[in-house]
Amino acid sequence: MDTVLALEDVRKAYENHVAVDGVSFSVPKGCIFGLLGPNGAGKTSLIRIVTTITKADSGQVFLNGERLNSTHPSKIGYMPEERGLYKKMKVGEHLIYLARLKGMSPSEAKDAIQSWMEKFGIQDWWSKKIEELSKGMQQKIQFIATVCHNPPLLILDEPFSGLDPINTNLIKEEINNLKNAGTSIIFSTHRMEQVEEICERIVLINAGKKILEGEVGDVKNQYKEHKYQIEFDGGIPTNVLEDYELFDQQDHSFIVKLKEQRDSNYLLKKLIDSGTHVKSFKEILPTLNEIFIKQVDYKPS
Repeated sequence: MDTVLALEDVRKAYENHVAVDGVSFSVPKGCIFGLLGPNGAGKTSLIRIVTTITKADSGQVFLNGERLNSTHPSKIGYMPEERGLYKKMKVGEHLIYLARLKGMSPSEAKDAIQSWMEKFGIQDWWSKKIEELSKGMQQKIQFIATVCHNPPLLILDEPFSGLDPINTNLIKEEINNLKNAGTSIIFSTHRMEQVEEICERIVLINAGKKILEGEVGDVKNQYKEHKYQIEFDGGIPTNVLEDYELFDQQDHSFIVKLKEQRDSNYLLKKLIDSGTHVKSFKEILPTLNEIFIKQVDYKPS
């Protein structure tokens, strides 16, 4: 598997607090990769190391096979959760300024920015001041600033914050287009349903340590509890289900937990042989939110 980013036993401490404790993981090329963890888990510290804002105390970071160095920030697009636009600047001037910081020439920057503004249908924003834009509009400008230099690696921290559903879908579509064009994207969010929707692979960090890593489907299968939802017409003979743990029983559906994974075919056959008209029989996998809560022992305040 080709990787765009690899971390090997990375550690970072601040005075007496270990923010990152021996973390290793890799981000495949052309992948949307979820970086997950509760507040204070170490995600921001990792991002600051990858973007060379700070240095790791120990361990190694590689970008496209090269040890991370001072030339690499121009190959990374970083959209932080706390937006950093200058309110008094005009949109066009601001975007060109940020693109120039990433090594683009004035003409390259202008062409790329105008292309992105046309995609979003916001060409008439060029001369508006940032402070004249809504939070959602500023979010789109921040996204353009992040991607206009066409970096091989994007880091998006809560990229849909402040966006309405229409613009959220617009940004999702562009993220997928970038991924399909070969861009690798690290996606950090607290919204687990968004992770399930767009991420292919994830890593979960808690208290500075890596808790789990893998393909989203594999992770969900790893933590499944062998629960099945069954919908049916008519009734079910009482003795058919007497050896099973039942949940959410209703008139024509229920959820059953099997003692062993191989019992699913046996149970289905048993239901059919009993004369039960089974309409659907499907396995229920845990959501990433459920896995997240269990693995970090999260207790809402």
